[in-house]
Amino acid sequence: MEERELLKLLREVQAGTAAPEEAARLLSRSTFEDLGYAKVDHHRASRQGAAEVIFGQGKEPDQIEGIVRSMAERGAGNILITRLSGEKEEKLRGRFPYRYSAEARLAVANPVEIPLTGSVAVVSAGTSDLAVCEEAALTAEALGSRVHRVYDAGVAGLHRLLAHLEVLEGARCIVAVAGMEGALPSVVGGLVSCPVIAVPTSVGYGANLGGLAALLAMLNSCASGVSVVNIDNGFGGGFLAHRINQMKGIDQ
Repeated sequence: MEERELLKLLREVQAGTAAPEEAARLLSRSTFEDLGYAKVDHHRASRQGAAEVIFGQGKEPDQIEGIVRSMAERGAGNILITRLSGEKEEKLRGRFPYRYSAEARLAVANPVEIPLTGSVAVVSAGTSDLAVCEEAALTAEALGSRVHRVYDAGVAGLHRLLAHLEVLEGARCIVAVAGMEGALPSVVGGLVSCPVIAVPTSVGYGANLGGLAALLAMLNSCASGVSVVNIDNGFGGGFLAHRINQMKGIDQ
């Protein structure tokens, strides 16, 4: 049960429009549900501010559907399904409502409109990094963050990045996505005062080593305030950016 749903339930009990017994029944079901193949963590939203995310890779379509239905029955909206291949998405069509991005391999199940707040910037070094960028951007948007996209603005042409400096300086958090030598996060980190989340991608020639070269470069950044997530982990970058963007005490 998400925090807003919990508050709604408690207010209904306080107002006398919901029976305490019914509230107790709902709360007793809100920890986790054992589906046999998965233990769905219904308490995740209360702990982390967002419902459990479904990693689609390695799961059968029926398993994904079962987890989504379990979460949706308890009021979860904008349920993220990451690494969802086009083949599996085709098999899920019509089973439950969702939005799907083939580029990001990301689905948002049981979609609901929520107000977008704050400012997260997602910056890509090149067009080849867009799949990871969109995974980050769509993740942050589904959770409730306002996202600004600055794509194809890598270090090979810094004037492209500097043309968007106002957007970068106005962001509460920036996700910088790059392959090849992975230099973009260091440059961005030297320009802004907000936290920068570096996402290395597997884009590059042989010595890129499937993103390892970019990962090591980002881990060795001399710019302060740069943190690094795993190779091609757009979801991780977008989720963390949202958490930073929504931190209490930051003006909306």
